[in-house]
Amino acid sequence: MKNKIILFFLLLSTLILPVHAAIIGYISLDFVKGLGQSDMSEGSFQNSQAGLLFFGEITPGVSYLTEVNLRPEGTFDLEQAWISLGTSEKFSLKMGLYPVPFGRYNQSNRPHQTIMINPPLNVERMYPLLWKDVGILLEGRSRRFFYSAFLGNGLSEDESLAGGQQFKDNNKDKGMGGRVGLVLSQGFEMAFSYYRGKYDDDNSRDLSLQGIDLFWYMEGVLVHSEYSRARMDIPGDTENAEGWFVQVAFDMGQFRPMVCYQSLDYEDSFHGPGFVSPDDPGAGIFEKKRRWAFGIVYNAAQNLLLKLEYDLNREEGLELEDDSLSVQVAFSF
Repeated sequence: MKNKIILFFLLLSTLILPVHAAIIGYISLDFVKGLGQSDMSEGSFQNSQAGLLFFGEITPGVSYLTEVNLRPEGTFDLEQAWISLGTSEKFSLKMGLYPVPFGRYNQSNRPHQTIMINPPLNVERMYPLLWKDVGILLEGRSRRFFYSAFLGNGLSEDESLAGGQQFKDNNKDKGMGGRVGLVLSQGFEMAFSYYRGKYDDDNSRDLSLQGIDLFWYMEGVLVHSEYSRARMDIPGDTENAEGWFVQVAFDMGQFRPMVCYQSLDYEDSFHGPGFVSPDDPGAGIFEKKRRWAFGIVYNAAQNLLLKLEYDLNREEGLELEDDSLSVQVAFSF
């Protein structure tokens, strides 16, 4: 009920404020069919979602954005809700709920913005999917340089790094980080991302993330690659995880075929399934996964995408037939 009240007043304020306002939205639906040992061996329609973004200018130099994602079970997620102060593209200060600027994928991950249907392994496992935080965000861009710096509640401790999303701080430490990048030439960008914060309730153990992302578009060929590395303190030790992906897509008119190779090495002897607290640790995480993703995107009509993706999954030490076929319809307006 509290969330519904907050949403109501956010939408109401968007409609009644004397501002230059705009609304955009998106809708998507997935169908996933896995092989015999996959969790989706029977095939399932899933991940149905609809999102709305309300944004505009309150006064010169003061703007706002609110993004709401509606789920099929009747709930919603507030993806963004911030007010920005800044009179130029080179400087803006956002206050509120914002997507964390770690890598490129986390900031452009809506169904109509991505070529892949399923997120890469390192994006899915090494930090929360659709990672966001509450706090302040400073960012800007010039012709050759762009930057972001943030201070927020940070990540909390959970079974895995992917489960650390929180909106109320679990300790007195604040998470901080940012992303800086260079535009090396037209269509070619490279950036470095960093995050650091205490993640346990006792405010004693560090978690840090580093990342490098590259985006290159040249003569109908798009290359997107991201590398992520995590270092986490656990009682009496330190564990690491790292992963990366390289995606290559080809622009062929209405069609865009794609191939992506992904790698994840994740070792954590303290967390994992069954983790409850430092006094009740989990079974550990020992993952060495590799994935080939092959897909094609068809631009069926204006703002309407049809996607097909086949994922070849391999994990060291396990002989599982868990490849999967995914189909997605994505529409934006």
